[in-house]
Amino acid sequence: MLTLKQIKEQTEDVLRRLKKKHFEAREYITEILNLDELRRSTQQELDAALARQNAIAKEIGALIKQGAKEQAEAIRAQVAELKSLSKSLEERKESAEAKIRELLLLIPNLPNEIVPEGSTAEDNVCVKMGGDSPALPEDALPHWELAKQYDLIDFELGVKITGAGFPVYKGYGARLQRALINFFLDNARHAGYTEVQPPYVVNEDSGYGTGQLPDKEGQMYHVGVDNLYLIPTAEVPVTNLYRDVILEEKDLPVRNTAYSACFRREAGSYGKDVRGLNRLHQFDKVEIVCIDTPARSYQRLDEMVAYVETLVTKLELPWRILRLSGGDMSFTSALTYDFEVFSAAQKRWLEVSSVSNFESYQANRLRLRYRSSDGVQLAHTLNGSALALPRIVAALLENNQTPEGIRIPEALRPYTGFDLIPHP
Repeated sequence: MLTLKQIKEQTEDVLRRLKKKHFEAREYITEILNLDELRRSTQQELDAALARQNAIAKEIGALIKQGAKEQAEAIRAQVAELKSLSKSLEERKESAEAKIRELLLLIPNLPNEIVPEGSTAEDNVCVKMGGDSPALPEDALPHWELAKQYDLIDFELGVKITGAGFPVYKGYGARLQRALINFFLDNARHAGYTEVQPPYVVNEDSGYGTGQLPDKEGQMYHVGVDNLYLIPTAEVPVTNLYRDVILEEKDLPVRNTAYSACFRREAGSYGKDVRGLNRLHQFDKVEIVCIDTPARSYQRLDEMVAYVETLVTKLELPWRILRLSGGDMSFTSALTYDFEVFSAAQKRWLEVSSVSNFESYQANRLRLRYRSSDGVQLAHTLNGSALALPRIVAALLENNQTPEGIRIPEALRPYTGFDLIPHP
């Protein structure tokens, strides 16, 4: 979340930048500033009451030493009144602080100055493209038909077991999934990321820490009895490893990678975009997470974008990188680059990764700090999909279909153990 100091000292700049995200914050900020004024005046009253209490306590002690017990008893009633007043002031101060935090949680992160203006995905800016789109025959099949023909993925069986959006991978399809997970993890490890294996469910504090709560509560699967949430991405547990932690600057950057299943309700999704693997409720993904100083975080963002580029290049997929517009960015991000690959049979671009810098927004929620020669201050957090599997699989199947079968990209063959999924 934004810091109170930032809102107080840069009020108009905060309001201006939030408008790029199409978020009108003036009402929230006015209330926050009023509450902060109440908190500060209450603190002053409380300090005065406590000081008066201490002074009277010393006076009572002196009177008792002098043997003036009646005088001491006469002013003891003032202590009780001051204690009652202090308790009331403390409750008022804590209430104001709680309300300030509640309001801060509802305000999104400020977009970086280079974020494009715009309200939808149509306003995103393509910053780089690569790879060659295959020339498929007119009768080329979309991945959901290939999956059925080659018996790779059973969408109907998943509906029987759980519901729509929970496919069952079979045979070569299951082996391709496992190969991609290991391929992505090994590449991340070789790029300097430490592999971790996090839980797939998190508590409420973790959800608030990375900003999924309260913003995306409706998109998360909630285990009500235990008040736990199925993770929408490994970003949540991996970043929360450092909640309430003070890192040493010499140990930065921290780089972690993790594979996990991801669970998203995807409420409101419908139409052609949800066909096959295009949009699922459960899917596999490898995530990269980085923590560094404010001075270096945008260098890290560039490095992470360049790293994801190596993955789509090795998979021989046509790709493009988009800088997201203000209206298409997430609640928590300061700057996001999306990677899309071209799915040749569907003739459409599919998002497979988002790489984002959150600056100090998550760190402030997490109380994630680092210690330098200048003291203790908030770190910057970043993360990216490296990569999400479903649409990668969709593009791989569609783009590599041949009369003999589905070709496996050369870089992936050591992981699959086969170079072709033979035509049935």
